[in-house]
Amino acid sequence: MSKNAWLKYEDSQLADITAFSEGYKKFITDCKTERECVRESIILAEKEGFKDLKDYIRDGKALKPGDKVYISNMEKAIALFVIGSRPLEDGLKILGAHIDSPRMDLKQVPLYEDAEMALFDTHYYGGIKKYQWVTLPLAIHGVVVKKDGTVLNIVIGEAEEDPVIGVTDLLIHLSGAQLEKKGAKVIEGEDLNILIGSMPLKGEEKDAVKANILKILKDKYEVEEDDFLSAELEIVPVGKARDYGLDKSMVMGYGQDDRVCSYTSLLAILDVKETDRTCACILVDKEEIGSVGASGMHSKFFENTVAEMLALTGEYSELKVRRALSNSHMLSSDVSAAFDPNYPAVMEKKNAAYFGKGMVFNKYTGSRGKSNSNDANPEFMAKLRKIMEDNQVSIQTAELGKVDEGGGGTIAYIMANYNMEVIDSGVAVLNMHAPWEITSKVDIYETYKGYIAFLKEI
Repeated sequence: MSKNAWLKYEDSQLADITAFSEGYKKFITDCKTERECVRESIILAEKEGFKDLKDYIRDGKALKPGDKVYISNMEKAIALFVIGSRPLEDGLKILGAHIDSPRMDLKQVPLYEDAEMALFDTHYYGGIKKYQWVTLPLAIHGVVVKKDGTVLNIVIGEAEEDPVIGVTDLLIHLSGAQLEKKGAKVIEGEDLNILIGSMPLKGEEKDAVKANILKILKDKYEVEEDDFLSAELEIVPVGKARDYGLDKSMVMGYGQDDRVCSYTSLLAILDVKETDRTCACILVDKEEIGSVGASGMHSKFFENTVAEMLALTGEYSELKVRRALSNSHMLSSDVSAAFDPNYPAVMEKKNAAYFGKGMVFNKYTGSRGKSNSNDANPEFMAKLRKIMEDNQVSIQTAELGKVDEGGGGTIAYIMANYNMEVIDSGVAVLNMHAPWEITSKVDIYETYKGYIAFLKEI
């Protein structure tokens, strides 16, 4: 087993890890949806001199080595590039992560009244244990788009003076039958209804509590009931990311799968000053539901962007697009399951990821017989081993639990379809997909250093 990464740092160096984790905690506190992640990424990128690639495309402005550009896709995904001195067809050095996380979404027609209580109907997003989402303070984040195109950004529940909402649970005194159910059935998906009000609007004869909620939404947020038809409102846990553990060695926060890898990937490319081959960072949506849709990794967004960039360097041809993608190397920046001493039976200890052991490489993910996995080439892994050793990055290798225990996937196999070299790498996480996940600060920092080393040397 590899040495604990904390041990290689002198006391004077620990401040760097602490400072980095403070920026990370702020990011995941402020960015609980894909749109919020994209907005904050643009702010951070522009501070480092990145320009909007859409302006280059609109004006036909040539791209040259050293240019730093970004492009947003529907405000729910983003790609950032530092243009290298070598032609794009020589391939790119890519970090790719996802910025969506498990949650609950409001249905298109969400608001109703029952027993003089107003509730929102939800549809959960991604793989969750539904029973973990009851009796928690929850917030609403997202957008409402009016018929005239006006976009209203909504955040309710995060400010100290804001109310919170939540899903109620059955009292223990009456839950005998409920507790006999299997965990997957203790709370059903259609029962994840959110209590949002109980005060009737005076003068209303029917659904007076619902009417009062609609009045509040109209008066305070300019939202009318029909506007839910063109809204994207996500229900997420309330609160800030926090230091975890008496030694403050860990971070507890919502959405660390996969924003811990998104943040480290983003900061790694913002650190690039000049490069031989073009560096890229892709932060995408929809990974938790199969990377589908226009803002997911299956979209042609990234491929189309590479084509646009080739055109702006005066080198475009369909063949050069294919060469650029095929000659690329990528770290699929995604989290891995950390070994939990409370649940050792699901892990094979020699091939598990551990807190404090550094950046995790998963040669393959998938389930059972490596189903739906990208199984990375050993030649690529060998190159990465040397790079990480030369840059004093602590690494470990892992798989996602015992062979027949379960499994999961990432965006790696999608990019591997272009014939590029891809491997999964990132941070080990406890409580993955729960409302509050836990990571190790030193693992986060080692992963950041590993991403920088990759962009510098691959």
